[in-house]
Amino acid sequence: MVKTKMKNKDLGILGPIIALIVLMIFVTILNPSFIKPSNLINLLRQVSVNALIAFGMSFVILTGGIDLSVGSVLALTSAIFAGVLGMGVPPMIGVVIALAVGALLGAINGILITKGKMAPFIATLATMTIFRGLTLVYTGGNPITNFSDAFSYKFIGRGYVLGVPWPVILMIIFFAIAFVILNKTPFGRKTYAIGGNEKASFISGIKTDSVKIKIYAISGFLAAMAGLILTSRLNSAQPTAGTAYEMDAIAAVVLGGISMSGGKGSIAGTLVGALILGTLNNGLNMLGVSSFYQQIVKGIVILIAVLIDRKRNK
Repeated sequence: MVKTKMKNKDLGILGPIIALIVLMIFVTILNPSFIKPSNLINLLRQVSVNALIAFGMSFVILTGGIDLSVGSVLALTSAIFAGVLGMGVPPMIGVVIALAVGALLGAINGILITKGKMAPFIATLATMTIFRGLTLVYTGGNPITNFSDAFSYKFIGRGYVLGVPWPVILMIIFFAIAFVILNKTPFGRKTYAIGGNEKASFISGIKTDSVKIKIYAISGFLAAMAGLILTSRLNSAQPTAGTAYEMDAIAAVVLGGISMSGGKGSIAGTLVGALILGTLNNGLNMLGVSSFYQQIVKGIVILIAVLIDRKRNK
């Protein structure tokens, strides 16, 4: 039975991988500069932020939930990070504070959903607005800039290790951690079980509320990590940062083959989905396509992915 499930996961990722390869070939034909190493490294660096958020979103969607607040969590934790660094706090302590706040905000979502018996869509829609409002209050609606010249702060979003951007390495590290958690641990099996049938999971002895709170905390933590990378890369904490990032994360998850109804799919598919979106954005930019049309194309791609997901579930 376990072998059959693993086979289904492996087969489910073939479609996204083929789509990614075809898309890369198509873009390369239209613009050969796409395949240059410098552009591919830039593409991976751009993908890293969305991929990290999407990894957290994968846990949430696998349980049959949704998290619309990740963009606002990113903005609020980025602002707090910039604020504490501006007060002279060492960057690494600032990182710990920002990640802890991100996990706490995610846990609040989980508590509202489990203990407050709120639908995930409604709960996270409300917190999305609350967290964004708190960001605007904290920053006064203005960007926070010039708050640190420390090397460790700059390295988070702009550093390189053996020619590979540090954000890309972070993306790979967190992908590996998420992969192990979902495929090799009891927590991962509980995550899939809750998405497959939450009532049956509860009856079988799984503490569903506890698992879901932890999963939303993971989502908040990874959104905060993405925020740290973005803040370091731009050398600025913008109160509007992360706007609509939840849509990109959801799109990456669905494109990667994780079912919106929960219980099916793999984290590897999410990484491929993030790469598909990144390739699409990068390719359209290189082809000089207007950002207005890019939104239309992205929307169509998401619609197609959702329709495929519905057909697959039937």
